[in-house]
Amino acid sequence: MQKIDDLIKQFLAELDYEPILTMLSKLKSGKKLRSKLLLAIAEENETSLKLCAIIELIHLASLLHDDIIDESRLRRGAKSINAEFGTKNALMLGDILYSKAFYELSQINSHFAGIISDAVVKLAMGELMDVNLTQYFNTDKEAYLKMIYHKTAVLIEASARCGAILGHLNEEAFAQYGKNLGLAFQMIDDVLDIKNDEKILGKPAMSDFKEGKSTLPYIYLYENLEEQDRAYLQTLFKKDLNENEKEWLKTQFKEQKALEKAILEAKAYAKKASQAIEKYDNNKLNDIIKAMIDREF
Repeated sequence: MQKIDDLIKQFLAELDYEPILTMLSKLKSGKKLRSKLLLAIAEENETSLKLCAIIELIHLASLLHDDIIDESRLRRGAKSINAEFGTKNALMLGDILYSKAFYELSQINSHFAGIISDAVVKLAMGELMDVNLTQYFNTDKEAYLKMIYHKTAVLIEASARCGAILGHLNEEAFAQYGKNLGLAFQMIDDVLDIKNDEKILGKPAMSDFKEGKSTLPYIYLYENLEEQDRAYLQTLFKKDLNENEKEWLKTQFKEQKALEKAILEAKAYAKKASQAIEKYDNNKLNDIIKAMIDREF
């Protein structure tokens, strides 16, 4: 992963503008799931490492824009770039990361460029879907699934597809692996937002609901509640919850087993991911699935 970080720094150092590198140094690079996935499918070489760096630049850009949209003050336990440097700087840094990624992509191969640029269009659509879904308490599971596919799964799917091309493997099988892994990954993220505390998450617990996101656990909770409790749940939507309200939610999640149901759904998608590539018997890819499901942040 250090080689990928070094490539990202090299790409941005070429732009010869110090504020970019200063803000980059404050960006938390995260788990690099997409890079680990691509390199578990394809051999490590100049092209695969460059593709990883490009994909990570795109992912970082999307996180910058996501934090601006959500007005997030924290990212992985540290000040978000918009909180530390201001919204304008964060927005322009995101644009620079996207643009530099596309420039580097244009130097590699039109096939890879087509796959990744298509994923970025869908990713941006996912952000728009997410924004529109915050306008009301969404109880439509299919709308939620469509949104997380676009917002999260498409770039993971594209990473797996690119790895398969580099490794001369079945492109569609690995695309299915990436797509289903991405859906499961986001579902677990949505569970952890409720289940864990601020110390582990790096942000306040249940912040998704306050931001207007009725994620899968909330959809399942709503489905299981009586009419009166459904109405009360909707009054909490987008609210800065007090301790009593948080405790009510925790109790309802426990009694209605909504978190367990969401975790089972994530595991079902993880199983689909595993089945898509089972004939390849790739232990690294199965380990990625296990690590993604059995995580705390």
